Amino acid sequence: MIRNQNDRDIENELDIRGLCCTLWKGKFWIAGLAILFALVALGSSYLMKQEWSSTAITDRPTVNNLSSYFSQAQFLRNLDVRTALPSDTGRPPISDESYNEFVMQLAAYDTRRDFWLQSPYYKQRLENDARADAVLLDDLINDIQFTPRDAMKVPNDIVKLTAEDAADANKLLRQYVNFASQRAAQHLYDELQGAWAARTQSMKAQVKRQEEVAQSIFKRTVNNTEQALKIAQQQNITKSVTDTPAEELPDSDMFLLGVPMLKARLELLQASGPGYDLDYDQNRAMLSTLNVGPTLTAKFQTYRYLRTPEEPVKRDSPRRVFLMIMWGIVGGLIGAGVALTRRKNKRNTL
Repeated sequence: MIRNQNDRDIENELDIRGLCCTLWKGKFWIAGLAILFALVALGSSYLMKQEWSSTAITDRPTVNNLSSYFSQAQFLRNLDVRTALPSDTGRPPISDESYNEFVMQLAAYDTRRDFWLQSPYYKQRLENDARADAVLLDDLINDIQFTPRDAMKVPNDIVKLTAEDAADANKLLRQYVNFASQRAAQHLYDELQGAWAARTQSMKAQVKRQEEVAQSIFKRTVNNTEQALKIAQQQNITKSVTDTPAEELPDSDMFLLGVPMLKARLELLQASGPGYDLDYDQNRAMLSTLNVGPTLTAKFQTYRYLRTPEEPVKRDSPRRVFLMIMWGIVGGLIGAGVALTRRKNKRNTL
């Protein structure tokens, strides 16, 4: 009974020396399978889809990047400050406003989708199968990744594009950034045109109101002068009988100025017409400028590069060395298992 217990204890012990000897004897299995699996992984990597990534870092544009858009937008803002529109207080700078629109377009799903739909890169890979083409488009959309700035982690906005070739990754990323900038510029231009038209209508209404007020005052003044002249003629007042200046006389006492002065005042009013203040002249000049409309260059840039896209020097996938090492280790473990299994079979045979 004691002998059986000892035999059982011996069987449960781990024979390190025997294990090492067995693995050494099966070294050809271990090395062979490790090399075989590594070669298979190497061959498979050439059949896998290659992925190369190009990265760009962007920031808000300069005044030179915005070109004539900056001056036109600043003109409208100055006009709003002059007219004291409360709706435009607290607006961000023009460069920030332009860049925010660019970032919105850069990260938008529709922008990425429309970019690929017009890209030859996508058209060359179409399979004329609705489902397969939809999957391809979805994969390409996901290949463009945007990382917004974070004050704590990411100081600037980053956009990354993955393609099957290093040159394509660089070219496509540059094209996508320009595509997003053009969409942002078009949106900003449309918004500027709408704001310009609104300001033009507002200025026209203001000028018309000032003209109507001036015309109304002019007609009233002419009528008062004519009535005062009639009274002075009726009372035969041939000279001024008051020491009060004409500007301070109430309308009811204007006849005291006498017929000659009233005739002169009436002729002067009829010759000069309605009187306008300085604000009216400024508004007329501003309206003349607004009537011309916004004049923008064909394109303007809503961003600037902090890192210009370049051709990547390292492939993202497949990583051949990593695959060979990983599958080589797997092959070695399988070889070790084969070696141990063969030893056990020999012992059972004996």
